[in-house]
Amino acid sequence: MKKLGLVGGMGPESTIPYYHDIVYGVQNKVGKNFFPNMTIESVNVFDILKMCELKQYEALINYLMVAINNLQSSGVDFIALSANTPHIVFDELKNRSNIPLVSIIDATCNEAKRRNIYKVGLLGTIFTMKGDFFKKPFTKNHIEVITPSDEEMDIVNQKISQELEFGIVKEETLSAFLKIVQRMKAEDRIQAIVLGCTELPLLFKGVQTPVECLDTMQIHIEILINMIIDD
Repeated sequence: MKKLGLVGGMGPESTIPYYHDIVYGVQNKVGKNFFPNMTIESVNVFDILKMCELKQYEALINYLMVAINNLQSSGVDFIALSANTPHIVFDELKNRSNIPLVSIIDATCNEAKRRNIYKVGLLGTIFTMKGDFFKKPFTKNHIEVITPSDEEMDIVNQKISQELEFGIVKEETLSAFLKIVQRMKAEDRIQAIVLGCTELPLLFKGVQTPVECLDTMQIHIEILINMIIDD
């Protein structure tokens, strides 16, 4: 079995299902009483969001490299970031790390390809929705990425930062998000909606969406499970 290093805390509400679903996912696939060895390095999501807001990308790289180096020292075989937003500097982190990093964005893009989806809507933090880093792999694979209107993006970002990061789930927030997805389906003809923030599954859990749902966290988790057990 390989050992996973997970950069968590971005935020805690998504780190919890990462840990739970990975250890039990490995156990289910192995088929016996076994839990994998893994190490979690928890960082401060609010520091990360502030650095993104100020476009202090070199500081963000240095901050995350401390976590990556700590994980490397613990003897992990590969590393994953348990959030979409810090992938804004993923390529540089990958270049500086001596340990392989597994991208949540690449994993999601590959899943969209597998499902023959060529137009997706994207929900996430303002940095994910407005930036190019999430869209690049999709565009390279001829998959169009549609983002909400500016007003809708402000709503999505506010609800993520003020509610979901703290584990607060409100019915009116879900209704507002579903309305956005429905509009994008009707006007933009999206085939699927990408939950491009690992807190969004808290809101959408067990909910039937107007189009197919690409849950970046669960897609990422499945890849990580397979990498742990792949000898």
